[in-house]
Amino acid sequence: MSRPALHILRHPSRVLAVVALAFALAGCAAFAPPRPYTSETEAIAARGEPTARWPNPDGSTVLEFSTQPNGTSCLMVEVDPTGVVLRQWDALASDNLAQVKKGMTQDEIRRLLGQYRSVQRFALSGEEVWDWNIPKSYIDLVAERFNVHFVDGKVVRTSRSYEYPNDGWMWGTWYGRPYWGMGWGYHWGRPWGYPWRHPYWDPWWGW
Repeated sequence: MSRPALHILRHPSRVLAVVALAFALAGCAAFAPPRPYTSETEAIAARGEPTARWPNPDGSTVLEFSTQPNGTSCLMVEVDPTGVVLRQWDALASDNLAQVKKGMTQDEIRRLLGQYRSVQRFALSGEEVWDWNIPKSYIDLVAERFNVHFVDGKVVRTSRSYEYPNDGWMWGTWYGRPYWGMGWGYHWGRPWGYPWRHPYWDPWWGW
């Protein structure tokens, strides 16, 4: 055995450091974002059949690869008529969510954000709400969702909802358009056999 190897083995802390570094490098390789696709064939081979195809006036097509209802991304891949990739992006990235504007139609939102997770309808307000799972803003969240509210098929506002461990969803209010608001909810459990709950607060935004 070489002297450098013997030197490392005589110092357990250094062995652990080397092992930790090896795992870190392996993790980087495993979780590194995929390289951009170069062709429609390559994208479909990696992602499967697209959840939708959106034709453009110039002859190009946007392939939609949604991961709803469980995932938090929606890859859009634009290809030219020959299948060469022109660009790709995540439809649920924050900069794309910011493109939602009041007055947009449901078809425009469907094309902008991809397949939604679920739909809810509220008789009193007349709203139809589509939601998408999106990347979590806080590490302690179970899930975060982006909601688009429609009345008569047109966007009237957006909101976000947050799910925490062992409880339901957070509700809140808002001020103005655009707005900032504070949401509230309760954690509950039975430590030591006694029921308990405590409130929490969190900011949210929309317009």
